[in-house]
Amino acid sequence: MLDKLSRQERLQLMRFICSFAWADLQVREQERAFVRKMILRLQLDEEEAKEVRSWLEVPPAADDLDPMKIPRAHRQLFLAAAREMISSDGEIGEEERESLSLLEQLTR
Repeated sequence: MLDKLSRQERLQLMRFICSFAWADLQVREQERAFVRKMILRLQLDEEEAKEVRSWLEVPPAADDLDPMKIPRAHRQLFLAAAREMISSDGEIGEEERESLSLLEQLTR
């Protein structure tokens, strides 16, 4: 399914993934490793990868995270990736649970 995403959709997915890494205001090494793995899985080019890595230093702008702009066909993929991100460090905090719940509600 990842190979069906356009360049714009791949970056949109990574914005959401990175925003979930920031949900508890702390980006852990396991979350960074998950992002690196996703960069490879999505076959991002160097420019795209650099942009994604910058979102681990400063979270993506909230204006770029409108769940209603996620194509309906890809919503389950985005939710699955968000779940993977929040569980990547072995701890699921209340903030992460709330963020995931909100995304689930908004993408129904």
